[in-house]
Amino acid sequence: MADEQAPTPEEMMRLIEEQSAIAAKHLRGEPLLYYVPWGLAWLLGFGALFLHYGLDGVPDGPVSLGQALAVLFAVQILAGAVTGFGMAKVSKGVRGESAAKGMMYGYTWFAGVALMWVICMHFTFKLPEAEASLLWASGFLMVPALLYMAGGAIWTSWPMFFMGVWIAAVDGVGVLLGIGWHTLLAAVLLGGGQVAFGFWLRRRM
Repeated sequence: MADEQAPTPEEMMRLIEEQSAIAAKHLRGEPLLYYVPWGLAWLLGFGALFLHYGLDGVPDGPVSLGQALAVLFAVQILAGAVTGFGMAKVSKGVRGESAAKGMMYGYTWFAGVALMWVICMHFTFKLPEAEASLLWASGFLMVPALLYMAGGAIWTSWPMFFMGVWIAAVDGVGVLLGIGWHTLLAAVLLGGGQVAFGFWLRRRM
């Protein structure tokens, strides 16, 4: 019986590339679990705030501020739970430097959100309602903007980095235009944008 033919260098290289692609996909995780939940949360949450304020920023919409904030916080908690599930699934079995990076990055998210909560709570009752709402909305978009950019730098992910740049740019423009425009831009360009971005990344993978 003749010995099986040894694989050619080209076949070995193709096998290595295929296995590398599988490993990279596993480490990056499922983009639909990362971007789509937050996109839907922002679309619904900031959309509810927009229904309250309208483009002129005057609270005369069919949705009260309390109802809008309840929707915003509820959908973001749900999105965080889904994303956390995705991150836990990806990090399972990961050890060493990669696990340490992921753990520190997760703690950074928690610290950023907690600090922004303290800052916003301190100034909320010292500002008019519209300005206080703008502080909360812009502050809680600034945190993911910077952390997406930092995450892109840590894992050399240009899509993640540019998503952070996009969030920062839309957030900044919205602050200059006022609470009404800010909530509209956040809902459409950031909420809808993240959903589209997640599906685009999924197709690339």
